[in-house]
Amino acid sequence: QVRLVESGGGSVQAGGSLRLSCAASGRYAMGWFRQAPGKEREFVAAINWGGSTTAYADSVKGRFTISKDNADNTAYLQMNSLKPEDTAVYYCAARRLNFGLGRTLYEYDDWGQGTQVTVSS
Repeated sequence: QVRLVESGGGSVQAGGSLRLSCAASGRYAMGWFRQAPGKEREFVAAINWGGSTTAYADSVKGRFTISKDNADNTAYLQMNSLKPEDTAVYYCAARRLNFGLGRTLYEYDDWGQGTQVTVSS
């Protein structure tokens, strides 16, 4: 099983920035998802195994950036210009056997424990 450890969540005012980290036990294609209270978990961003290709949800495009450091198997989500509607628990996820981008929950095999992001207006 892949081990994923997230960090970097917290509280910030609207317009602020946060960076989430996800330390993985190996090198994988990775994704970030989020779940707000009473809502389904939704796709935020994805990056392929090599780190050369990325994909974003329309709601975060231009504000969030996903990246990964293959030297230490860590994925990042840089979140800028945060809005109250970005408030959610953020989860990182890994694809064990597929090197490409995944945009749905079902394309991922392992999940982190989640980290809370709260944006106040």
